[in-house]
Amino acid sequence: MLAWTIYTSFLGVAVLLLLPRGNARAARTVGLLSALAGLICAVGGALQFKAGPEITTIAKVPWVASLGFEYHLAVDGISLTLVLLTGIAAVVGILFSWNVEQRAKEFFAFYLALIGGVYGVFLSFDLFLLFVFYELAIIPKYFLIAIWGSTRKEYGAMKLALYSFVGSAMVLVGLVAAFVVAGGKTMSLLELAKFPFPASFQYWAFPLVFVGFGILAGLWPFHTWAPTGHVAAPTAASMLLAGVIMKLGSYGCLRVAMTLFPLGLKEWQNELALLAGIGIVYGAMVALVQKDFKFVIGYSSVSHMGFVLLGLVTLNEVGLSGAVLQMFSHGIIAGLLFGVVGRMVYDRTHTRDFDDLERLALSKAIPYAAVTFVVAGVASMGLPGFSGFVAEMQVLIGAWQVFPTYAVIAGVGILVGVAYTLRAMQRAFFSDTSVAAPVPANPHPMEPISVPERIGAAVLMLISLVIGLYPRLLLDIIVPSFGSPLFEGLRKGGLL
Repeated sequence: MLAWTIYTSFLGVAVLLLLPRGNARAARTVGLLSALAGLICAVGGALQFKAGPEITTIAKVPWVASLGFEYHLAVDGISLTLVLLTGIAAVVGILFSWNVEQRAKEFFAFYLALIGGVYGVFLSFDLFLLFVFYELAIIPKYFLIAIWGSTRKEYGAMKLALYSFVGSAMVLVGLVAAFVVAGGKTMSLLELAKFPFPASFQYWAFPLVFVGFGILAGLWPFHTWAPTGHVAAPTAASMLLAGVIMKLGSYGCLRVAMTLFPLGLKEWQNELALLAGIGIVYGAMVALVQKDFKFVIGYSSVSHMGFVLLGLVTLNEVGLSGAVLQMFSHGIIAGLLFGVVGRMVYDRTHTRDFDDLERLALSKAIPYAAVTFVVAGVASMGLPGFSGFVAEMQVLIGAWQVFPTYAVIAGVGILVGVAYTLRAMQRAFFSDTSVAAPVPANPHPMEPISVPERIGAAVLMLISLVIGLYPRLLLDIIVPSFGSPLFEGLRKGGLL
């Protein structure tokens, strides 16, 4: 059933291509139905899934038989969690894009193609297939930003594409090298994970693949594409970039680099923890001084993704499970924040500058947006009761066991995160307009928050709250996955 998450997305693309131009309503409907079908398949697959260390094969047929490549789709608790995140983000992103009128047919076709590629990455257990889907997810990003974006959209799209392709080239070199060293007979992730790659090979192959994927995850200092891309992207693309696209990078770090090259991971563990710690504090401190509302959320994503990368290199069950939970949590919360800033605020005020926003009394003009941002903001801070608290707490506990200094640094990042969130909240929604300089009447009257936006925001808030109050819903399927054969190399090396 999970394989249909991919197929329904690309089927939706095919239907959209057959629609006549100019029928935006039909394009939105097809996009929403396709995304809903994918989410239903994801939830159905989750209900049928039995948590455990086994990896469940969904489909496995020869593809390029002469090279040993297979069309191999499979699932474990880690990939299932991210498939669910993708389904949720896809549906909510379309709800927040209900106002798209310009070339709506092409917009939703690119959108669904991107979603299909993301599903494919999370379900692929053949590395060549995974790489194909990975690249397939990069191409639509460029067009979504370059055509429907704003604020130097061509620059943002090109920068994102160039960084992505550089990272992809690094990953490809590492994968081809692993394929050749392992005998050139298979690209099966399960088979390559069993192969004893020489230590000298792992010492350079691991950082090549890890950093190649890490670029897309916002790894400092290769993060600069992320804030620029987020700001330039249309709302739905921003939600997807922060919600699921950045998770492709962290997923690749865990699924490929760490499982294939455990000796290389051990060699570079401290250096990567340092980069993750710097990313957490750097992203938070830069967010603290931004004047553009969307840049605040963009840099906050860099900071929060630092927690994912720090959790990955802790190499203990608490930290690793926290990292995967943080992927899910950040996808939900960041998607909600970008939805508020991009659709609810910017599309109505046509400005993201705090100096302008604080004179518009937005808490009174669009109170639903203010309430939603408050909820999303406290969730992003890590308030107990929301998913961000559980995920970041697990990462901190796991890091304290291995890198107590970096755990303290990450804690400082959380404190700065509280500061920039409260600052953004106060300046955008709750400034004292009685003492602010007068501003001319807004030439763009603010329409009320639409029903699709209200539904999308409510869904994301509810999910963050449910996972925060009962994290076992996900942890019970995530934790057993670390007993799978893929992590045998880490266990043998005493790293897990």
